[in-house]
Amino acid sequence: MLSVKLFNITTIAYFGAMVVFIAYLATRSRGVALVATIVSYIGFALNTAAIGFRWYESYQILGVDGRAPLTNLYESVVFFSWTIMLLYIVIDLKYKQRAVGAFVVPFAFLGMVWAQLYLNDAIDPLVPALQSNWLTYHVITCFLGYAAFAVACGVSIMYLIKAGKEEKNPEGSPVGGLLGVFPSIRVLDDINYKAIMIGFPLLSLGIITGAAWANYAWGTYWSWDPKETWSLIVWFIYAAFLHARFTRGWVGKKAAWLSVFGFAATIFCYLGVNLVLSGLHSYGGS
Repeated sequence: MLSVKLFNITTIAYFGAMVVFIAYLATRSRGVALVATIVSYIGFALNTAAIGFRWYESYQILGVDGRAPLTNLYESVVFFSWTIMLLYIVIDLKYKQRAVGAFVVPFAFLGMVWAQLYLNDAIDPLVPALQSNWLTYHVITCFLGYAAFAVACGVSIMYLIKAGKEEKNPEGSPVGGLLGVFPSIRVLDDINYKAIMIGFPLLSLGIITGAAWANYAWGTYWSWDPKETWSLIVWFIYAAFLHARFTRGWVGKKAAWLSVFGFAATIFCYLGVNLVLSGLHSYGGS
C-alpha cells in the first residue's frame, strides 16, 4: 500500500530531523537548526499525506465501509506521531526555540518506528462498537491532548536538565555547551504550562465524546472500564497541575516533574491499558 510506504519514508524523515536537532545542540549553528526544522516539516507533510492515502485506501479495500484511519493500534500510533508533530510545529512557530525539537521529535520518531516494525498495518472491517462517528471525535480530541502532553513532557525534561545545571552554578555565569542553546528556564516553564493548557481541555473533550460513544455502543456512559478509569486518573493529574499552578503558584521543578509524571500516566493509559489489561477497549490493541 502506498500509505505504508509513505509512513516508512515519514519515519526516516523524523529520524533525520531528530539527528539534526541533536547536532544543533552540539554545533549551536543556526543553519543546522534550519535544516532540522525543514526536515521535520517535510516529515509532517509526508505523515499527513500518508494518513490521507490510508483513508482513501480504506474505501478501495472496504468499499462503502471505508473509514477514517483511526481504528486500530497501528493507525492510532501513526496518528499520535502526527499530532505530536502538529503541536510541536505550533510551539515552534510561536516560540522559535529550535532546541525543543531535540526533545519532542524523538517521541514522534519512536511512535513511527514501533508502528512500522511491530504493528499490523492491515485495513480490516470495523467491529460493531467502532461503527460510529463518535469514534473520530473521540480519537482526534484525545490524541491532540496526548500530543500536547508529549510536548510538555519534552520541555519539562529540558527544564529539569537546565535547572539542575544552574543550581550547580551558583555564581550565575552563563551556561555553555549543549545547554547553551536551551531556552531559558522561564520560557521552558511557560511552554510547559501553555502546552498543558492546550491539552487539558482537549482531553476533557475526549472523555466527554468517549462517554457519548460508550452510550451509543454499549448503552451506558460510564462503566469503570480500565481505559475509562485511567483516562480519569490522567485527567485528575493534569487538573491537579493546573489547580496547583493557579492556587499555589507551582512553577519550576515541581511543575516539570508533575508534567513528566502525567505523560507517563498518559502513555500507560494509551498503551499499557490496551496491551496489559482487559476490558471493553481490548480491541484497541489489535
